[in-house]
Amino acid sequence: MRLQEKAGMPNPISINPDESPQARFAYELRRHRLEAGWTQLRLARALNVAVSTVGMLETLKRRPDRGFADACDRVLHLDGVFHELWKRTRWDMAPEHFRDFVTLESQASALRTWDPMLIPGFFQTEAYARRVFETEPGITPEDLERRLGSRMERQAMLTRPAAPMIWSLVDEGALRRPMGDISMMREQLTRLMEVARLPRVTVQIVPYAAWCAVGLQSAFTIAELRGVPHSVYIESSPRGFMIGEREAVAALVGRYDALRAAALPRNLSLGTIEEVRAQWI
Repeated sequence: MRLQEKAGMPNPISINPDESPQARFAYELRRHRLEAGWTQLRLARALNVAVSTVGMLETLKRRPDRGFADACDRVLHLDGVFHELWKRTRWDMAPEHFRDFVTLESQASALRTWDPMLIPGFFQTEAYARRVFETEPGITPEDLERRLGSRMERQAMLTRPAAPMIWSLVDEGALRRPMGDISMMREQLTRLMEVARLPRVTVQIVPYAAWCAVGLQSAFTIAELRGVPHSVYIESSPRGFMIGEREAVAALVGRYDALRAAALPRNLSLGTIEEVRAQWI
């Protein structure tokens, strides 16, 4: 179906709403605006944004953000319609091999993560995440910004009202591995300390002294639905993968439990993070 503009732009582009979550957002934005009898200018004024912002969103030249989506719901008197559409655009920003797990992640009651090499993506600052992505051979500026945007948007999960419980095991080496200059690392470890104090987040450090080799082969995340381990996403090169077979999930849950037994308690983990942060001077 092609939507015809009543006023303003005489020949709007055709949008296939099934092409992508971003296309669906653009399609519905134009549809609701026209049903309200509003021009792009009137909607822009109601939202307190530039009219070019509305135009670019309706022509797929710009991705929506949460503030814009929530403002549309408010001024068009919709009950979270655009907020839900915006959430789907976040899945579209993730790498294709990760999208199914991002969808599952948004429904999880709990997430258990382990990373032997890096600060987990949930807790990364923008500068740290950019360094992780930009060193990948062959990555384009567009892919870099897309993947960075996806990672930053996912972090909204940490503070949403129905946030999942998150247990995160981090190897001590990840705290000490320089991913940038001193200021970047201090900022990153400060961020890690902040999120580690959130009521639904537990961060534990697996110290060098643990002598634990379990799980050193790869990072992984276990997603639980209604308290039961459901699927695991395993980091791998050149791309990760998700598994849902019961026996494989159970084996990785066992590895996670072994790692957690070797980890420092929460309060000592916070002390370790602070100690290492102080060394980045």
